[in-house]
Amino acid sequence: MSATTEDTELVHAPTAHTEGHHTSTGVSNEKMGMWAFLGSECLLFGGLISTFLLLRGKGVVRGPQVKDLYDIPFTSVSSFVLLMSSLTMVLALSAVQRGLHRRARVWLLATALFGLVFVSGQVYEFTTFYKEGLGFSTNLQSSAFYVLTGFHGVHVTIGILMLISLFFMSLRGNLPTEKSETVEIIGLYWHFVDVVWILIFTVVYLIQ
Repeated sequence: MSATTEDTELVHAPTAHTEGHHTSTGVSNEKMGMWAFLGSECLLFGGLISTFLLLRGKGVVRGPQVKDLYDIPFTSVSSFVLLMSSLTMVLALSAVQRGLHRRARVWLLATALFGLVFVSGQVYEFTTFYKEGLGFSTNLQSSAFYVLTGFHGVHVTIGILMLISLFFMSLRGNLPTEKSETVEIIGLYWHFVDVVWILIFTVVYLIQ
């Protein structure tokens, strides 16, 4: 019985770490750079979350309070979709490392699609809040809410563009198995975005 295309790719593909990056830390400069960037992002999101918590306790002079407009079931579904994208990201990295590039492209597109669904849900939520009379400058609570969740949405959008770039790189044959660390680095960013949203969803939406 003839072997499938993926089986052929798997047989002839080199291992994921045949061309390792030798550094004094044991971690490549690219990956170390991403970890340093994510560390700075932790400080940034920590400041935004703290600001929201401080302003949420202030009295509202104009417009409704943010918590009165939450749609917890809808946001929960949107959060679950984003959380599932971490799984597809792991599967994409695993597929690249094993030389299954066609399968990797499927998982990369799935991850980007899940991210797009989440961003679409966030746009819908913002639109609904605005129609209910809660704009960006309505009060301090709304400003802090839009900055925090909107800034996270921008991060997700950037991640989607990265995933699409990886997809086209793979399609052109520029993402061989020995360059799987590129997918791993983008995966670190994507997992960070997911973890940050879990924290935001818990603190902002669930803890009143």
